Amino acid sequence: MLSASSSSSPVGSITGLSFLSQIFSNNDASCNSPSIFASIKYPSVSSTYFRKYSSSSSLHRPFPCTLKVSVSGGTELTKPIIEKGREGEKVTPQEDSPPNSNSTDELRQARRSADWKAARAYKESGAIYEGRVEGFNGGGLLVRFYSVLGFLPYPLLSPSHACKEPQKSMQEIAKDLVGSLISVKVVEASEENRRMIFSEKEAIWSKFSGQVKVGDIFEARVGSVEDYGAFVHLLFPDGYYHITGLVHVSEVSWDLVQDVRDILNEGDNVRAKVIQIDRKRLRVTLSIKQLEEDPLLETLDKVIPQDGQAGFDSSTTPDLNIEPLPGLDSIFKELLQEDGITDVRISRQGFEKRVVSPDLQLWLSNAPAVDNQFTLLARAGRQVQEVHLTTTLDQDGIKKALQRVLERVP
Repeated sequence: MLSASSSSSPVGSITGLSFLSQIFSNNDASCNSPSIFASIKYPSVSSTYFRKYSSSSSLHRPFPCTLKVSVSGGTELTKPIIEKGREGEKVTPQEDSPPNSNSTDELRQARRSADWKAARAYKESGAIYEGRVEGFNGGGLLVRFYSVLGFLPYPLLSPSHACKEPQKSMQEIAKDLVGSLISVKVVEASEENRRMIFSEKEAIWSKFSGQVKVGDIFEARVGSVEDYGAFVHLLFPDGYYHITGLVHVSEVSWDLVQDVRDILNEGDNVRAKVIQIDRKRLRVTLSIKQLEEDPLLETLDKVIPQDGQAGFDSSTTPDLNIEPLPGLDSIFKELLQEDGITDVRISRQGFEKRVVSPDLQLWLSNAPAVDNQFTLLARAGRQVQEVHLTTTLDQDGIKKALQRVLERVP
């Protein structure tokens, strides 16, 4: 192809709350200290889960329940649990009522319905919620929303966790987060399906996206690398990587990129320029190559240095016995048919470090014609040739003539 020029992971569906069973499986090592065995019945789950806790462990109770305690001495006690509810409100089970009485069930259901309603309100308003991480499984974190447990998939976590401790696995990071508060947004709240999904990325976007503007340059770290580009985490002044942007394959390098992985790898530290922000879709587009000088806009002396400067694999030839690049002969003949162009010749050639395009390309100089002399640059692969036109046309006239010629040349 000839050309003339002047100088875009959805999260998979999460099935209900069946993953809770993975959190309460018995994985603790046995010990010699007195032990407590807890049997907790969850209103939203049909099975009863058991877990052994050492006497120094704290039991996270998602709902009001009755705790049956067996002490190593053989004494068996039963007592009601008093649990803190929504922001200052305390829920105290009726001490003399059986745990499965109608009044307790009604109170529990009313509370849960109110919490689901609150979750829908958070989703609709886009407000940020501070939730406590109760546990984790292979797919994400369990985060408490009042009396309801929701799910935060790993892909919707802020990149700051993995970037802070890159040597740790996601499971190790998740384990460290248990018991901590995390800022999230509710992205799905379905009481019928008992499905509540959170996103930390959206919450972080609300907090930090205002600090990102087109043209900004960030220190960054490469995350996942795909065929179409690389996801890059931006480093903010507080020392954390809060927002992730995409460097499309076309913005990785001025070189011809066959595979992004040949240039970028996960964990690489790079500098990236913000070239586009889609605030509705929470997307940032980045460029690495734009922080380097475009070789097609460099001056000819940089492309083909006349003094044989180091750093350039050049073979400059100042005579006229240069074999034109494939396709140039036909273009030269057609250019001489244009009014105002009297001579076309190659003045010198060289070899660039970069492969800009395997196809023949013609580039116009920014400089106007001087003494009826105008310069073109012909490129193919690494080879570049300087072409001089003798013409009475101005720069715009030469551009139009070249466009007509390229339409005629097969």
